[in-house]
Amino acid sequence: MNNEILINVTPQETRVAIIQRGVIQELHIEREAHLGLVGNIYNGVVKRILPGMQSAFIDIGMEKAAFLHVADISCGDRDNIAPPPIEKLLQEGQMILVQVVKDPIGTKGARLSTQISIAGRLLVYLPFENHIGISQKIGDEDEREQLKERLTRLKGEDCEQGFIVRTLAETANDSEFQSDIEYLRRVWEDVKNRSETCKVPSIVYQDLGLSVRVLRDFLSQDSEQILVDSRETFQKMEIFAKMFMPKFADRVNIYTSERPLFERYGIEEEIEKALSRRVNLKSGGYLIIDQTEALTTVDVNTGGFVGDKNFEETIFKNNLEASQAIARQLRLRNLGGIIIIDFIDMDNETHQQSILEELEKSIVLDRTRITINGFTQLGLVEMTRKRTRESLAHVLCETCPTCSGRGEIKTTATICYQILRELVRESRQYNPKSLRVIASSKVVDFFHEEESQSIAMAEEFIGKTILLQAETVYGQEDYDIVLG
Repeated sequence: MNNEILINVTPQETRVAIIQRGVIQELHIEREAHLGLVGNIYNGVVKRILPGMQSAFIDIGMEKAAFLHVADISCGDRDNIAPPPIEKLLQEGQMILVQVVKDPIGTKGARLSTQISIAGRLLVYLPFENHIGISQKIGDEDEREQLKERLTRLKGEDCEQGFIVRTLAETANDSEFQSDIEYLRRVWEDVKNRSETCKVPSIVYQDLGLSVRVLRDFLSQDSEQILVDSRETFQKMEIFAKMFMPKFADRVNIYTSERPLFERYGIEEEIEKALSRRVNLKSGGYLIIDQTEALTTVDVNTGGFVGDKNFEETIFKNNLEASQAIARQLRLRNLGGIIIIDFIDMDNETHQQSILEELEKSIVLDRTRITINGFTQLGLVEMTRKRTRESLAHVLCETCPTCSGRGEIKTTATICYQILRELVRESRQYNPKSLRVIASSKVVDFFHEEESQSIAMAEEFIGKTILLQAETVYGQEDYDIVLG
């Protein structure tokens, strides 16, 4: 297994594993009950304008209002010119055509833009912008210039719309480009027609489903095959491939083995690892990854990696391996926003530069925009990764009901002493005949085994009988005091 795409389909969800160089690099999950919104286009209504934030809330028919910032409002070709104030661009109650650029995350609604773009196989269509852009992943300047000249010629002199050439278009011929141009123009005409006739708010364009979107965005010359374990999905993908990418159609295959696809290729195990804070490195070192609402931190540790006699070289090798692992984990876990990396301290500036270069090299295959800002004065590496979807942990997990997301719970001793204080307070306030403590088995056992004398002293102090009752459904921090 080198470069493959594995697709597992059930009635409830579709999961896609992107394998590159024999290792899973990305995992995409789409659930029928919560389909992603990125790429969808809506007839929206301006509900509220916030001049102080230069933003507006837009009703697109969802439970939560979506968010539109002035920087995401198309004002024509105004390069390097600040946009007018949002209150001069929008009015409350105004109908507006918008596209989702970021899914709702947590308590935040979707983020919108009026800078509409429609993705095709080779090109991205920009109906409101008259320029040709080239994917940053295409680095050769001569090739970039050649592609720009070809697209300028193919789109026609009278065309006032723009295109972005995608990375997959490097080897495309003029006929393939022309087919994509015509397809995208047809899609846009349909969007315009629906926008004029549909009610407000409403959806006027929905991006492709995950399985077909993967064909469009990931299938390339380097892909050996796509394996899908659903015959219905396979047939849809086969039709799409034969229509839009016939030279790759034979690489889409049905998986029929009784053994589950993700289990056979070890993907289930990799998913479990990706939900852990700790990532073990081959050398014996490890990473600790913590995700918060504000940022993600990555702590690099040597662990059992002792290296050779040269301590500085040992640290450098550990950090070098860590930089490769971090780049992969960011993709696999889909971590976005601000990312702070605490590498093991290095005084050698050459080593620091080498680490940054290795990090840059390791993120080349990542399709998400990443900016590496280098080492800060505190020796931390600061970087950002564009956030468009929920992270893997946010999709698959929820806040722990026991610790409420703290990651820690109070010790049994702490709970016991808390209960003893409350027993005294309740006795003084209500003067009951007896008090019954209902708590977890672990807390009750701790009272019996470690603090039985404390219970006896409390009974003597308040002059009341104290009864202990274990309740198996109680968490370690849960307890009740029942007055008798």
